[in-house]
Amino acid sequence: MLAALRHTARLVGIIRILARYDALFVFNVLSIPPALRFVAGLFWRRRNTERPGLRLAAALQEMGPSFIKLGQALSTRSDLFGETFTADLATLQDRLPPFPGGQARATVEAELGRQMEECFRHFDDAPVAAASIAQVHLATTAQGKEVAVKVLRPGIEEAFAADVSFFYWLARMTLRGRPQMRRLKPVEAVAMMEKTVAVEMDMRMEAAAASELRSNSAGDPDFHVPRVDWQRTAQRVLTLERVDGIRVDDMDGLARAGIEPNRIIAITTAALFRQVFRNGFFHADPHPGNIFVDDAGGVTVVDFGIMGRLDEKTRIYLADMLMGFLEGDYRKVADIHLRAGYVPESQSRQDFAQACRAIGEPILGLPLHEISIARLLSQLFQVAEKFEMEVQPQLLLLQKTMLVAEGVGRSLNPHVNMWQMTRPLIADWVREHHGVEGRLRSAADELLFLAERLPDLLRNVEGVLAYMARDGLKLHPDTGRSMAHATDQPTSSPETPSGRSDGGGFTAGLITGIALAGIAAAAALAYLAFGI
Repeated sequence: MLAALRHTARLVGIIRILARYDALFVFNVLSIPPALRFVAGLFWRRRNTERPGLRLAAALQEMGPSFIKLGQALSTRSDLFGETFTADLATLQDRLPPFPGGQARATVEAELGRQMEECFRHFDDAPVAAASIAQVHLATTAQGKEVAVKVLRPGIEEAFAADVSFFYWLARMTLRGRPQMRRLKPVEAVAMMEKTVAVEMDMRMEAAAASELRSNSAGDPDFHVPRVDWQRTAQRVLTLERVDGIRVDDMDGLARAGIEPNRIIAITTAALFRQVFRNGFFHADPHPGNIFVDDAGGVTVVDFGIMGRLDEKTRIYLADMLMGFLEGDYRKVADIHLRAGYVPESQSRQDFAQACRAIGEPILGLPLHEISIARLLSQLFQVAEKFEMEVQPQLLLLQKTMLVAEGVGRSLNPHVNMWQMTRPLIADWVREHHGVEGRLRSAADELLFLAERLPDLLRNVEGVLAYMARDGLKLHPDTGRSMAHATDQPTSSPETPSGRSDGGGFTAGLITGIALAGIAAAAALAYLAFGI
């Protein structure tokens, strides 16, 4: 009860801010009790001619760090708010006034358990960036390496925990008032946001994400991820090698350096493809401030607090679905959704294919450079309600990532379509992982796994045979009767002079298993060695 009263009082304060920015339209989506609607009507509203998404973004900015994160999460929900609104909400700047450098130094010393001089020869008190969760300082280690040090805001964990409790209350209240919104999974969306921000607030997790992405990109000469300084990283402090370069949206700087924009589009597009389809682990915040270009034309990304992960099943669905749309095969698209279980089997395949055609034809009929896969996914999610399609949170995050990536690509060259570059890569990936070749490779992997365990199997067989030779293999009378009942065979069996079962059938079965395992291993090795 006390929590509900506290949350209600908090909501009244939020209503005041929303009214000030003329953003009370959110009540059309959320099921706010009539009494609070009446309270909202008492506040004076400053009429604002800006689009609704921009007005809400300004209001959320004033509400503080957690609400900025909420706005970023809502900017992925084009299925809920529409494309224009979420695109405007995506302009929400994750910037806040910096906290004092002295507090940053204190956090570094407390987290690393050492004096500042032991860790860094130099540490700039003035941050180069200050966001809702943390701020970044430039520094030089005691060994002379130039690094960037990310430090959490003081008290951010406690403040965010209180706000998340409020978000859960609001989501549950919305479901009680509008049960039909259950399909949109508002509680699950809050849970995903809570998990995402929890990762952001543990610098060790962000360091691990950076390390994994760096490892995944090790073979790419043009795409770089800064190295983690693990000796100067802790729960509230992250230290990475410093990145020097030109911001990807600095067109004048790129021109002075003689860097061709189309090259940058090709590098970033191929990198995103590999992250999404090859590794299933992608940088989910590729805005221009997180992408830098070096003098050689290589691309480096920073800020690994928001990452996405897709399992293989989802990647196969995504690749098949995109190829179906790009080929104009809308029945295939419908079948893919039904097979994946995203659309219930009770829904009409023909009707869903028709809806997919209504989405795909206008978008794919545009001039090549205007085609937007992010917009296609957005509209697909918007028609989902009619067909009881459950929203997939991981795909919402990917759609937002694609939207941002497309914006970066168009800022570099508005006449180049990044998806045309990736289409052959996606087709090859589908063929390799989902066609005959992919199935053969999967079978070979399974056989190789069995072959690797063949020595252990043989040792186990030797142990069983040694036990049988020494003590025989005896069955309990009840076991014998049960086996006889199941097979309608008599319970008696030939016995050796000593009264023991000879175990011949069991031994034969084991030998057969060993033979089959050997054949499987040979087949696997033949496939791996000769491709047959």
